Amino acid sequence: MNVITLPVGIIEANCYIVSADASDEAVVIDPGGDADTILQAVGSQGLRVALILDTHGHPDHTAANRAVKEATGARLLVHEADQELIEGDGRQWALTGLEHVPSQADGTFSDGDELRVGDLTLRIYNTPGHTPGSCCIAANGVVFTGDTLFAGSIGRTDFPGGDPPAMKLSLARIIELFPDETVLYPGHGEATTLGEEKQTNPWLG
Repeated sequence: MNVITLPVGIIEANCYIVSADASDEAVVIDPGGDADTILQAVGSQGLRVALILDTHGHPDHTAANRAVKEATGARLLVHEADQELIEGDGRQWALTGLEHVPSQADGTFSDGDELRVGDLTLRIYNTPGHTPGSCCIAANGVVFTGDTLFAGSIGRTDFPGGDPPAMKLSLARIIELFPDETVLYPGHGEATTLGEEKQTNPWLG
């Protein structure tokens, strides 16, 4: 499996372009801005974007949804609980400096769903806490954790829709589900492993 990491937007959220080794079909996870950069990376690898997946509905992860969707013809999916966040007017973000560009989802996913892109199978795990529809996306021994879990930290729970008890349960679920060698690709910052986070991340203590 090939993973391209692109920090995009004004706060450099991680956008991931993921493809199987023997396929030109790709999934774009969290196109949070800089659509031209994302599309250039896709084109340079000779890839065709089949799916766009949002780990959650905050604009630093979704601002380029519409541009990437229109340029590639890919289907855009988000968890049902965060659909309104990407499709609404985004007025709650007006004073934050984050760009909200409304985008129309082609469908939604739920906990336990499996999505196929070329030779990849991606499994959805709903991990609320940062938002109700926050999800982790697992494939081939790696997990894209969005803003649920970072290297050394976790996602904020003080935004509208944040839920500290739900976050605690989601983190416990991640620990239960995945082995220590699982590579974690977070929504911000560097990749890590679950084993490393269990040893060093104070929120997993």
